[in-house]
Amino acid sequence: MDEENFYPPDSELDLSFTSSTSAATTATSARSSLALSFNESRLSTTSSTTATTSSAVHLRPHRTSDPHWSAIKAAATLSSDGLLHLRHLKILRRLGVGNLGRVFLCRLRDYDHANFALKVVNRDSLTSKKLSHVQIEAEILSLLDHPFLPTLYARLEVSHYTCLLIDYCLNGDLHSLLRKQPGNHLPVDAVKFFAAEVLVALEYLHALGVVYRDLKPENILLREDGHVMLSDFDLCFKADVDPKLESWAHKVEPTRNRRCGCFGYRQPEEEVVSEFVAEPTTAFSRSCVGTHEYLAPELVSGNGHGNGVDWWAFGVLVYELLYGTTPFKGGSKEATLRNIASTRGLRFDGIKWPLLRTYKPPEVRGLVVKAAKSQLTGAFSLPKRRRWWWTGFNSIIKRNAAKAYGTKQSEKCRIMPGYASTEKSIPTPVTISKAVFGLRI
Repeated sequence: MDEENFYPPDSELDLSFTSSTSAATTATSARSSLALSFNESRLSTTSSTTATTSSAVHLRPHRTSDPHWSAIKAAATLSSDGLLHLRHLKILRRLGVGNLGRVFLCRLRDYDHANFALKVVNRDSLTSKKLSHVQIEAEILSLLDHPFLPTLYARLEVSHYTCLLIDYCLNGDLHSLLRKQPGNHLPVDAVKFFAAEVLVALEYLHALGVVYRDLKPENILLREDGHVMLSDFDLCFKADVDPKLESWAHKVEPTRNRRCGCFGYRQPEEEVVSEFVAEPTTAFSRSCVGTHEYLAPELVSGNGHGNGVDWWAFGVLVYELLYGTTPFKGGSKEATLRNIASTRGLRFDGIKWPLLRTYKPPEVRGLVVKAAKSQLTGAFSLPKRRRWWWTGFNSIIKRNAAKAYGTKQSEKCRIMPGYASTEKSIPTPVTISKAVFGLRI
C-alpha cells in the first residue's frame, strides 16, 4: 500500500500553520536578544510543489529509552525513503515566537502519545547573516546528546522553510516560573537544583567547543519531569577544543592514626589530583550578541571574547534566581550596559561598612537576639560556674593590697582587674601584682 494512502501530500498541507484551537496561546520572551529580530511574515504556499527533504534519523545513545524515538521510527518506516516528512506531523497550536522563527506544538499523525516542538524558519525573510545563525543552530543541535539539552529528531526542508523537530517542554521556561514566585525569586534549594543542571549542560557544550552566549531564564525550559533543557542555539559559535587531563600535587595532612611514626610527627603527604579539562579556551569572537543584562564586560567593550562569557552569564543567572533581579540592571538598556562596562567594582548601596557591627540584626525566625550589654558590664561578665573562683580571688587581692599599703581592715577598698583603688591612693598595676602574689616591694 502506498504511503499517500496514509498521509496527504505536502502540496495539500496548510503551511500557514494557523491553529483552529481557540485556546491557542502565544508565549514571548520578556527580554529579547540583541542584534537579532524576526520578520513576522506568514508562511504561504505560492508554489504548487513543496518538496520535502529531511535528514536521516540517528538515535542518540543517552536517549535510547525515550519513547519519542519509537514513534519517529514507526512514522519513518511508512515512508518509501525511510525518512520523516512534514506531512507526517499534525500541527496543534503555536507556542511562541523566537529570534529567527516560530515554534509550534505538534504530534505525529495517528499517534497522540508524543508531543514535539517544531521550530519553523522562513529563510526568505532573513538576511544572509541570520541564515548563517539558522545553519549554526541546526548543526549544533545535531551534535547534542545530553539529558539537559534538546534532541534534534529531524531536520525538514520544505520549500523555503527550515523546520527543526525537537523536544517539547510542558512546564514552559524558567523566566515564567520566576514571575510566579513571591519576590520573583526561588528558595536556595531550588536555585542549587536548577543552577547545577545548567552548569553541567554548559560544561558539555564547552567540551564540544560550543560557546552558548545567550544564557538567561527565558532560554531555560522545564521538561515534564521538572528537569531543565537549554534552548535557542542560534547565537552560539563553535571553536576548537583540546581536551587534556591535568594533574597537580597538593599536600594533605596525615590522618589521626598516622600522624606519629617511630621518629615523631609525620610530614604532610602529597596527593596527586587529576581533572579532565575540555574548555574552548582559544575561542574568540568580536560579535556583540546576547541579552543586555547578561552580557559580560568583554562583550560590551567589543574587544573580543571567548568561553568566559558563558560563566559570567551563569553568575548573573544564579544572582537573578536568588534575588529576583540582575546585579547590573539600570533604568534603561544603555544604563545597564554602562554598569557592566564600568571599571568600578560591584557595590552594595546603603551599607556603611565601618558601622556594620552597629547594625541591628534582622528578625528571622529561629534567630534569638539578646540585648547588647554595656561596655563596662559586658567586658567583665563571667560565666556562672567561674564566679565563685573570681569572688575568692578578689578577696585575696583586697587583703594583700590592704597589708601592702598599711590601710585599715575597715577601710573600704574597691579592686577591679588591672588596678586597685582606695580612698588614700591609687597604686600602679605593678605594685598591685607584687602585693597580690607576695612579691617583695
